Amino acid sequence: MRLQGRVAIVTGGAGGIGKETAELFAREGARVAIWDFDDSGSEVAAAIAKDGGQAIFVKTDVSRAEDVEQALEKTEKDLGPVEILINNAGITRDGFLTKMDLENWQKVMDVNLTGIFNCARVVAPGMMERQSGVIINSSSVVGVYGNVGQTNYSATKSGVIGMTKTWSKELGKKGVRVNAVAPGFVATPMTDKVPEKILDKMKGSTPLGRLGQPRDIAQAYLYLASEEASFVNGAVLQVDGGLVL
Repeated sequence: MRLQGRVAIVTGGAGGIGKETAELFAREGARVAIWDFDDSGSEVAAAIAKDGGQAIFVKTDVSRAEDVEQALEKTEKDLGPVEILINNAGITRDGFLTKMDLENWQKVMDVNLTGIFNCARVVAPGMMERQSGVIINSSSVVGVYGNVGQTNYSATKSGVIGMTKTWSKELGKKGVRVNAVAPGFVATPMTDKVPEKILDKMKGSTPLGRLGQPRDIAQAYLYLASEEASFVNGAVLQVDGGLVL
């Protein structure tokens, strides 16, 4: 029970990596707030409660500052002061540079970059006041190395790394650790739409010969959120099966 009694927010917790993380954190003793725009987050919270954990669902569009402020107010009213923030929410709207329209560029920016900023901005003051807290941001290996057809996504994930390193310096002296996880190719609802031929290519380019699973990323979040990582700050943990070696 490495998170016993601690309050954790998991954005994008309605499915995929976020759902796996919310369930894992609850099993480890955390009181979990699932922030997601997808109403199925309520089913995740109900399943956690049925298994003996404690979780609430707060419908939230992280790209909207007002939504985030209201979500934090409800979370702390129902569960208590937030000690862990997992900035996991993210979307893709892929396209080659010359074919990407401004709407798809901006939507990815709003959720993947501004959304993380919005959440950290409202949660950090309380953590600083209490001289304790953990913020973990979701980046990607494409934020480090780029990827064809993902100009918008790569830009946001690179930006997340920059914010992570900046915040680790700003908040570290106040007792708040900030780190990032950079997944490789992971089997999630996003990859369900990818043709089998492309998936096989992804697996073939990964030394371990498989796609990552949501639990692989959730376990990385858990490590960074736990006291076992108490001296880890400003790090970008790549969880990619050796993809970028």
